[in-house]
Amino acid sequence: MMKMSKLTNESKKKIEDLVKKLNHHCYQYYVLDSPEISDSEYDGLYRNLKQLEERTGYVLPASPTQRVGAPPLDKFEKVRHTEPMLSLDNAFSHDEIKEFDKRLKRFLKSDDDIEYTVEPKYDGLAIELTYKHGLLKRASTRGDGNEGEDVTLNIKTIQEIPLYIEGQHIPNEIDIRGEIYMDMNEFEALNRERQIQGEASFANPRNAAAGSVRQLDSSITAKRRMHLACYGIGASQNANFNSQWEFVNWLKQHRFPVPVHMGLTNGITNVIELVTDIENKRSTFSFEADGVVIKVNDFDLQHALGMKTREPRWAIAYKFPAHKGVTRIKDIIASVGRTGTITPVAFLEPVSIGGVTVSRSTLHNWDEIERKDIRIHDTVVVERAGDVIPHILSVVKDKRTGHEKQFTPPAKCPVCGSSVEKVDGGVAFRCIGLNCKAQAQEHIKHYASRSAMDIEGLGNKNVELLFSTGLVSHFVDIYSLRKEDLLKLPRFADKSARNLVDAIEKSKKTTLSRFLYSLGIPHVGEYAARLLAKHFREIEDLFYLEPDTVMEIKQIGEKIADSIAQFFNDQTNLETLRALRRMGLKLSNPDYDDKSIQHKPLDGLTFVLTGTLPEPRKKIETYIDSLGGHVSGSVSRKTDFVVTGESPGSKFNKARSLGVKTISYEEFTKMTEQ
Repeated sequence: MMKMSKLTNESKKKIEDLVKKLNHHCYQYYVLDSPEISDSEYDGLYRNLKQLEERTGYVLPASPTQRVGAPPLDKFEKVRHTEPMLSLDNAFSHDEIKEFDKRLKRFLKSDDDIEYTVEPKYDGLAIELTYKHGLLKRASTRGDGNEGEDVTLNIKTIQEIPLYIEGQHIPNEIDIRGEIYMDMNEFEALNRERQIQGEASFANPRNAAAGSVRQLDSSITAKRRMHLACYGIGASQNANFNSQWEFVNWLKQHRFPVPVHMGLTNGITNVIELVTDIENKRSTFSFEADGVVIKVNDFDLQHALGMKTREPRWAIAYKFPAHKGVTRIKDIIASVGRTGTITPVAFLEPVSIGGVTVSRSTLHNWDEIERKDIRIHDTVVVERAGDVIPHILSVVKDKRTGHEKQFTPPAKCPVCGSSVEKVDGGVAFRCIGLNCKAQAQEHIKHYASRSAMDIEGLGNKNVELLFSTGLVSHFVDIYSLRKEDLLKLPRFADKSARNLVDAIEKSKKTTLSRFLYSLGIPHVGEYAARLLAKHFREIEDLFYLEPDTVMEIKQIGEKIADSIAQFFNDQTNLETLRALRRMGLKLSNPDYDDKSIQHKPLDGLTFVLTGTLPEPRKKIETYIDSLGGHVSGSVSRKTDFVVTGESPGSKFNKARSLGVKTISYEEFTKMTEQ
């Protein structure tokens, strides 16, 4: 362990100089794409800084070493925006842009030309950065516009985002708004990596950016290079900006990335010229743009125009027309995803659409195939409207030759041959096989997770390592692992290998409810697993049971009962369970109710919680569960009571409309005391 040394004025100044220098080079590299030093020189400076920080304990909040290394979160905290993050009204033609300008002039009762800013509309994730006295204090997603999620730890890993605003005229507090996005080449590289790992591809860069920012483990976000374009201001203190153009230039001066090809012009005719210019350059952008944003430049004029119900009156988004192409379907296959969902995928004769060669398209589900009457060898119109993975818009039926073939849902999983269950009302299909190779890695992760078998040391990274090396291809293989196998792998030393083997052995003794949850039976979460354990003493009691038997449990509906019965009537699944028994699996069942247990006061009752309650929700849910009740996340006609706290939301209104009884928290506590 490195010994802490005394902080001297010399070392303090050296740290401050290194932080300033490194942040300058980050800006040159990540924002301006104009590096002034080599990667090795940057790495050397970074190492020097880190060593000085470790020796002295002096770490500046704006230090680049603070961008990574935060422990994973359990959940995202909710954040209320000081000023709402509103959406924009849309225009789909140049005529609608002109009409927007006319509306503003009518509202202002003036025929004078209005000055506008024009910028590309980035297709990403809206974000708000809150700075206090120049220091980044919080980053939050847009959410519903009024309330988002705190993603500060993840946002700090994005190198382009200043952790501290340097320079003159820094507001005491300012909310800066922008778009987190991913470049196309980085998006495609991420999808190639996910495919190699057997994970589902992201549909488009917007989903990839949103999925990356909303990771509970910030180290995952740090691995994916994302970018920021800042374009708006929210709440602020002592910020004296007169216009959008002035604000954006202030952002540039203080090292914030701003939209490319941003223009300032007077009059709507000139606006349309700038819009056309951006649309013509769209194919040269490194990022996905789905339109152009037009804003009134003058802030006083924005204030005078004000807001409509859901969007500002002073801005509009012109949406680009979708790219389309005509091609032929060569084949359709049933693709099994990591969770077992089976998706029909069309392989196309390659066609160029909007500068991108398209050779495949998801068909989403069989309802989509039937509704559009899509067949193998059909000639189809393919649309790419901002999405990298395109979709089939329609079939050109007058091109049919009679050789087209219909594609029907599979009766068995195309990967493992196990039974297939219908989900979402028969629209989608899912493999229920425990031994399906397409789902194996995700099955292992779930099986080992804390709420399931709780195998300490077998987290996602170690599962991926064991899976990629072939040591584990199914969760049953976990119980064959030996210490000497693990010692051959990176990251495993004698102690860590021994600890993992001991944790695996310990997991052989668990409860029936935990084990049922670990199996990943579709629709069976922790609550349903406990219900099953309460009504069936042994795992073998579930073998070959009928759906009607499961539905005798009041809280279990038809869909869950069908899924459970189908799982325990699949011969391959049962053989796997017997194999685990032979390997020493021992299941206790403290949840089993042998009918001698006293009746609980809330048996069979379903509750929904809404509003701000005096106790943490998890505590209330656990309390209701202990008394035999069930807490649901949504209100339906099957709900018995909606418990309301302060400021109840839409669930309260839905309960009133359905005639479901609403009670206060005080009434609820009296009910449980009786």
